[in-house]
Amino acid sequence: MQSQTENKSPSNGQQTQDTRPVTLPGSAAFQAQYALRDTAAGLITGAMAIPLSIGIAIMSDYPIKVGLATVAFACLVGWINAWLRPGNFIGAPGIAAGLAPVLALGVASFGWENMAFCIFLTSAMQAIIWKFNWQRYLLIAVPVYLVEGLLAGVGLKILLKFSEFTYEIPEEAITEEFWNSARIQMVAISTAGLGVFLFLFSKFKDTQPAIPYFVLIIGGVLLAQFITLPMIFVEDIDLYLKLPLPEADTTIITLIYMILFSAMLAIVDVIEQVMSNAAIEKIDPLKRKTNSNNSLLAIWIANMGSSFFHGMTNLDGLAKSTTNRLAGAITKFSVLIIGFVVCFFTFNTQYLDYLPKFALAAIMMFTGYKMIAGLAHVTHYGPYALMLAILTAGLVFQVGIFEGLLIAMALHGIIHFMVYTKHDKMPGRSVVKRYFDNLKNDSSNLQ
Repeated sequence: MQSQTENKSPSNGQQTQDTRPVTLPGSAAFQAQYALRDTAAGLITGAMAIPLSIGIAIMSDYPIKVGLATVAFACLVGWINAWLRPGNFIGAPGIAAGLAPVLALGVASFGWENMAFCIFLTSAMQAIIWKFNWQRYLLIAVPVYLVEGLLAGVGLKILLKFSEFTYEIPEEAITEEFWNSARIQMVAISTAGLGVFLFLFSKFKDTQPAIPYFVLIIGGVLLAQFITLPMIFVEDIDLYLKLPLPEADTTIITLIYMILFSAMLAIVDVIEQVMSNAAIEKIDPLKRKTNSNNSLLAIWIANMGSSFFHGMTNLDGLAKSTTNRLAGAITKFSVLIIGFVVCFFTFNTQYLDYLPKFALAAIMMFTGYKMIAGLAHVTHYGPYALMLAILTAGLVFQVGIFEGLLIAMALHGIIHFMVYTKHDKMPGRSVVKRYFDNLKNDSSNLQ
């Protein structure tokens, strides 16, 4: 495989940009000259991926071990895909924080037993999107500011969920008085831990973003040797292969809801990946062009495969991908190393019992905050987009992800329909025709 980048060459004594691609020899999956760099990057990013994956699995109401197994499997698929059809070049697969409450909704609505079938349906729909390259249309059909609003609502859910860990105390320390000395001490420790994490992140975010994660986790583990702290418990469940079929007693109505749920999950997963790819392309050290549709190939294959062991959905997350890039990754060989690291902890879960809850809370609360802060990107689209994004965030937080997004999209459509029919005096049929014509024309210009 070969990758491409842009060449800048002097002309008449001045620097001008030549947009002709320059071929960079070597595979996107492995190059011997970068093997040590990719290995080091994979070890660093893999260590950072562990607490993030644990937190997202908890938020999704999935067993932690299943979440880790999903990440390890997605890394293997991503690396193999890089040999054949590379999408991005330094993206690191993982379970997405933005989809965590969606999966939790599925578990609550359909039961844990039916979730493997939902993930299978999701991957099948993503395979269709990949086959016909429909990802070109999604960011036009579903405006990016609605997606940012959805992620902000999810981020608020994550922030509030894990804030409970900041004042949780061991059962033996609970008394009739809520704010006893043990709880005050726990809040002080959590506040200090979050403060140190934020300070280190602000200092090293552009050079070594994994440092705050290492410091927080190692510091938490050491502190737990001297002070009794609430710790993460990882249930050591058995992983086994099983056909992802719905339960025998599933009704037709429930099956219809599962199909609609899987469609929403598939679309959100694809949109998040397309948005992440755009950001990953910008931070690529060799400025290689990303092929989003090839990335979707790796996603749906990994999703379909994980459904056979009751796994979760995956995508190349921006947080892990940024760490991977700043840690020195050049090829997807780093992703294989990440998979090895995560796989080790998947089958040696006893080591995860040393992770204090307050450390995980700081990491996940920061993740939630970053998702909320994404609303700042919407300001570029104007006040209407910002107001609709904030409304979407509120709806997602208050009434649910599925319902909130549908209400926001319906409201968006109604507003545009009324503007064109009432203000511009266009017939209703012409408004609908204009929408699909614009969708077709805009999509024809996408790469």
